[in-house]
Amino acid sequence: MAAASVSRVAMAALPEPVIQTSPDTMAPLVPNSGRPYNPVVTLNGWTMPWRMNQGVKEFHLVAEPVVREMAPGFKAHLWGYNGQSPGPTIEVVEGDRVRVFVTNKLSEHTSIHWHGQRLPNGMDGVAGLNQPAIQPGKTFVYEFVARRPGTFMYHPHADEMTQMAMGMMGFWITHPKTKNPLIDEVNRDFCFLLNAYDIDPGSYTPKIMTMLDFNLWSWNSRIFPGIDSLNVRLNDKVRIRIGNLTMTNHPMHLHGHEFLVTGTDGGPTPKSTRLYEVTADVAVGQMRQIEFLADEEGDWAFHCHKSHHTMNAMGHDIPTMIGVDHRGVAKKINNLIPDYMVMGERGMADMTEMEMPIPDNTIPMMTGDGPYGSVEMGGMFSVVKVRRDQKPGDYKNPGWYRHPEGTVAYEYTGPMAEPARFKAEGGQSMPRKEKPSTDTVVKIKKPSVRGSH
Repeated sequence: MAAASVSRVAMAALPEPVIQTSPDTMAPLVPNSGRPYNPVVTLNGWTMPWRMNQGVKEFHLVAEPVVREMAPGFKAHLWGYNGQSPGPTIEVVEGDRVRVFVTNKLSEHTSIHWHGQRLPNGMDGVAGLNQPAIQPGKTFVYEFVARRPGTFMYHPHADEMTQMAMGMMGFWITHPKTKNPLIDEVNRDFCFLLNAYDIDPGSYTPKIMTMLDFNLWSWNSRIFPGIDSLNVRLNDKVRIRIGNLTMTNHPMHLHGHEFLVTGTDGGPTPKSTRLYEVTADVAVGQMRQIEFLADEEGDWAFHCHKSHHTMNAMGHDIPTMIGVDHRGVAKKINNLIPDYMVMGERGMADMTEMEMPIPDNTIPMMTGDGPYGSVEMGGMFSVVKVRRDQKPGDYKNPGWYRHPEGTVAYEYTGPMAEPARFKAEGGQSMPRKEKPSTDTVVKIKKPSVRGSH
């Protein structure tokens, strides 16, 4: 059995493709046909409706150019499915027979690989190896049984470098058909994909030849502050499914709680292997499913722990100016450029305070207004909001957390004792053969980067 093209006569019987262009997080899609299950919430995304046809669950994906709002005021020209990048989440139940129609509205051929699925070899989606490529204007059909529960992804396996760099990907969830001893019931079930782009400030289209030096790190093609918060009720059991289709790993870190890694691409993990963590690394092409009890109220940061991945569009070949005295040179430059501003000698936080003009269709490198000032974040950053009065099934943003009196860090203005300081370099494994006559202070300057790799 292999993926096959669909004739014009059969096209008349296709399920109508559902298109979604809003960047908002849509409510979970409660099943109205087929086996029941507890639906997921796709962060800044949605679940694709289906049609039951003689016991087969039918979906219709359309590969096409899309415009994705990555954050308010910043849009990207991407490729995706059904009006968005990533495409809609597909939810089925273990044992379902699934039929997916794929219509190609791109300018080149494509295919779809069902990442992590057990299926007939001819349905695996590698163009040229398992099937002919889907040519522009053509529709192919994939049909197989969802054989095991878990979290999977879909993406092209034709001109993969280009098409994935342009945003073509999506999530697939297979729910268990009966109670599974390794899969606990949860109150909230979220999912999102990690993806990355290289889009110059002021432009719209990603540079597809970039291998590592991306300047936008995103969740579901959204960057902070455009990523919605994950809103839960106090003492909810929460599951978050994270898939990584970037070119590097991401250590995902949750504040205020410990979690268990309960699933991978291979399925649920044995309970004897689960350890409590606060950070879990998600490697390239991997999925990690984490679960925790939301038993601490508050607004808890949730982000990739690579610090450059929580920043927006930035140049990577800027010299470090910390500690440099600009005063003399700044005065001379101001004679030539009256609006010249000194930046970087105290750190990069000045970037969030200066109302600098930036190119159209971009976003500040560090941003986000919190209740106490700038959050100074970007990229792969969001907030898990835990509230006592959040109603079951309510995913609306409850606003900022109101801290109980006396529980917020504050400025101390009393007398200060001299703090303990480091005063010695300590010992060494053996003495140097030749000792310098005087101590040397090394001033380090990073080499300039002349190109990406």
